[in-house]
Amino acid sequence: MAERRMFAKTIIDSDAFLEMPQSSQLLYFHLSMRADDDGFINKPKTIMRMVGCKDDDLRILISKRFIIPFDTGIVVIKHWKIHNYIQNDRYNETKYKEEKALLSLDENKAYKLESNECIQNVSTMDTQVRLGKDSIDKDNIKNSSRFTPPTLEEVKKYCNERSNNVDAERFIDFYSSKGWMVGKNKMKDWKACVRTWERDKKDKSQTNPINQKIHNFPEREYTGSDYETMEQKLLNRGR
Repeated sequence: MAERRMFAKTIIDSDAFLEMPQSSQLLYFHLSMRADDDGFINKPKTIMRMVGCKDDDLRILISKRFIIPFDTGIVVIKHWKIHNYIQNDRYNETKYKEEKALLSLDENKAYKLESNECIQNVSTMDTQVRLGKDSIDKDNIKNSSRFTPPTLEEVKKYCNERSNNVDAERFIDFYSSKGWMVGKNKMKDWKACVRTWERDKKDKSQTNPINQKIHNFPEREYTGSDYETMEQKLLNRGR
């Protein structure tokens, strides 16, 4: 099995991929790195736990059709043939020939299932329960309610609509660095966070009028002679 894996930018730079949570993107990369030469992984849940991801991340990859699950618990990277080309002298065919026989390649060299009967929801992979089309649709509805980080353009547009002067780039950078967490909880509504920043900005701008009057004078730089003059005046007052 080859030790190096490649990723096509047409896939990982797509909106569908970048709109997924970062944890789901991370899981995709780890699964791809550990796949065999045909893109099959026989222990996706073990890898998921090993890298600190959750069942929801695996469900998202399935619902977004970045991986294809089988009722045997095995999954395959849908765009494997787009990502990787392995020379014949280095290629080792997958051990999971039954699953491979259920697949074909579309015009873009992406895997597609010849039959939907082998599709399995990640939530029932341990119990080997087969799912029909209705169950998959329910999972898609559930996953659609998960929080998706906004783009810079979305934040800028919302801030412009509210005329709040919130720095959209700073907002994105701040919460990206925190993994889109608010305290110890995952963010649920980024627009509510923007409004909070808006209120904080207004509160800070409303300073005490008395303090404004006291401190409303121009700054000046003092030289050594200035300090000597002030010191002499203080000495004269003490006499």
